[in-house]
Amino acid sequence: MLFKVEEGNGPVLAAAIHNGHDLREEVAEIMALDDSARFREEDPYTGAWATIVSNRIVVYRSRFEVDLNRPRDKAVYLKPEDAWGLEVWKRQPSRALIERSLARYDGFYAQVHRLCSRMEKEHGHFVVLDLHSYNHRRQGPQGEPADREGNPEINLGTGTMNRARWAGLVDRFIDDLRGLDYFGRHLDVRENVKFRGGQLSRYIHEHFPNSGCALAVEVKKIFMDEWTGTVDWEKLKGIREGLRGTLPGMLDELKKK
Repeated sequence: MLFKVEEGNGPVLAAAIHNGHDLREEVAEIMALDDSARFREEDPYTGAWATIVSNRIVVYRSRFEVDLNRPRDKAVYLKPEDAWGLEVWKRQPSRALIERSLARYDGFYAQVHRLCSRMEKEHGHFVVLDLHSYNHRRQGPQGEPADREGNPEINLGTGTMNRARWAGLVDRFIDDLRGLDYFGRHLDVRENVKFRGGQLSRYIHEHFPNSGCALAVEVKKIFMDEWTGTVDWEKLKGIREGLRGTLPGMLDELKKK
């Protein structure tokens, strides 16, 4: 299963498109990376954050099969420079395999379009929470973490939207996350420092320019050990509850549209 769609009520859709780790058999046969190397570059556990709303889409296949947050012509990694310098394949995938992966990419975006069209029809305006996590210890498990200045704990990517149109909602979202009590402190939440948003956000803003606001939320992997894969469930839950706490503000801002 590439992804699972759950439909409920309300004008907010949560998407965890790099949550997955599975590979279909023909991809796994020629995959050079072992499970731990793939897992390190995926966004595990982000599907748990999507549960804050009843409209959600969670992906179960690995981004190393097809990356749904890249443009279609870049969605299958072919060279090391496409994938953080990693040698992804034992041998280059055939054109037929690539086309089968891209067919799944197309199916995903068809579902996204359907879901967003429904929310637009029912509510007029809607928000897509595009949920991700990112690594900050690329020098190894014993190496120094990436500098804090360039790596906020939560990076909000708004680079694909008409920022002025959604200013009230974006600012409210950031303020609400900054106000979260995260185990006795406040999180470092900043905008467009590390990431500006990928293909999913771009798709929403291109196809629903007047009604859709996609917020690309990238959480630094402060809730897990990115090298061993061990997760701190309480810290993971803390992020989820912080995201849940932004929903009233989002709904208030949507009502103003």
